[in-house]
Amino acid sequence: MKTFDELELIEPLKRSLKEQNYTTPTPIQAQTIPAALDEYDVLGCAQTGTGKTAAFALPILNYLGKEARKARPNQPLALVLAPTRELAIQIGESFATYGKHLRLRHVLVYGGVNQAGQVRALNRGAHVLVATPGRLLDLMNQGFVHLDQLEVFVLDEADRMLDMGFLPDLKRIIKQLPEQRQSLFFSATMPPKIVELAQSLLFEPVTVNVTPKTTSVERIEQRVAFLDRNAKLPHLEKLLLGDHVERVIVFTRTKRGANVLAEKLSKGKFKAVAIHGNKSQNARQRALDAFKGKQVQVLVATDVAARGIDIDGISHVVNYDMPVEAESYVHRIGRTGRAGADGIAVSFCTPTERDELNAIERLIGQKIPLDPTCKATDFQWDKSSAGGGGPKSGSRRPFGNQRSRFGSNSARPKRSASNGSTDPRGTGSGKRGTKRKAFGQRKRSTVKA
Repeated sequence: MKTFDELELIEPLKRSLKEQNYTTPTPIQAQTIPAALDEYDVLGCAQTGTGKTAAFALPILNYLGKEARKARPNQPLALVLAPTRELAIQIGESFATYGKHLRLRHVLVYGGVNQAGQVRALNRGAHVLVATPGRLLDLMNQGFVHLDQLEVFVLDEADRMLDMGFLPDLKRIIKQLPEQRQSLFFSATMPPKIVELAQSLLFEPVTVNVTPKTTSVERIEQRVAFLDRNAKLPHLEKLLLGDHVERVIVFTRTKRGANVLAEKLSKGKFKAVAIHGNKSQNARQRALDAFKGKQVQVLVATDVAARGIDIDGISHVVNYDMPVEAESYVHRIGRTGRAGADGIAVSFCTPTERDELNAIERLIGQKIPLDPTCKATDFQWDKSSAGGGGPKSGSRRPFGNQRSRFGSNSARPKRSASNGSTDPRGTGSGKRGTKRKAFGQRKRSTVKA
């Protein structure tokens, strides 16, 4: 599949795609949409920002649009689970955009807001339910959601759900799903727990592992600035006043740190707002809307937003605090450079954060260049704090020679042999499995919980 025109989509969907100027699918879309339209289960692995939402939304809308059934109260036909409220809202927006010419209803269910409005929407009926696990379970336990008529189940950002501790909730939800259904499973990474969950959830899936020739971190211009903590704010302000600095996401380690930094920036020359888990849903949505609408230049966020923000036109990401987990670095900087666009990511590293930088560089397999705007005079470390002497002018290693590098090919992490390849069964000879029967005739193995 090289263009969306090759897909046998219903006319209302084709019209929506044309209005959005969608012509060429991304690799994950090209390899999963045809399989999903043929009603296979799908296991898709691709980095964030590669278009996974359309990969499951279009097949669902196409199937439901063909059927043109009336939505039943409290009995959705399709369920999409997302780890965060922000991601759930964005998925809902995608369903509204792609399905604008269809008479299909979708309902959003997430925590942090009063459930009354969500309950009323469910009572009116919904073809598609987009939900976060915690609020969905609450409404299921209260009898406001019944999954016995479900025909399509989507698990999006599965690895993020496990990181956030949702595995017990996921197992409870999966127990309530009908055995005869289509399941679409998407994740940015495939650690062992994710593989185990996929095996229990999917039936003879088409497996797609998209490893781009140019990874997201490689197409983003990365820089590191070695600073004392008290030099971070002045350096950030200098960066924000630079040329071609449009919308910027600044990541902090703590919620309090996000609030404090946003207040300091707002007192200066910059319009900034904070977003994190302690903010109410309404406050978080107002912050995102203001950022999307370019009413504020800077969004100060904690890692709760690392995968929950999908906004075009983010020119810079700044790691004001280095992330504790190296994997979070990739998700943070992935907020820029979306959909093939260029982006810049700058990390502020203090002497006490050098171990975090080492771990990140090992993970991405490259040395992050020094920020050219960071002068040698910015460094005021003594030898004890810098681990063996402060940096010299033009030096790249202010922490001495402690940084480990990949010495040989055997020491490098192995790359996946699947560069955009598709194995319908996930393992074995690569032959396509038996095509699915119609929804009402499917025979599935019992879903493990």
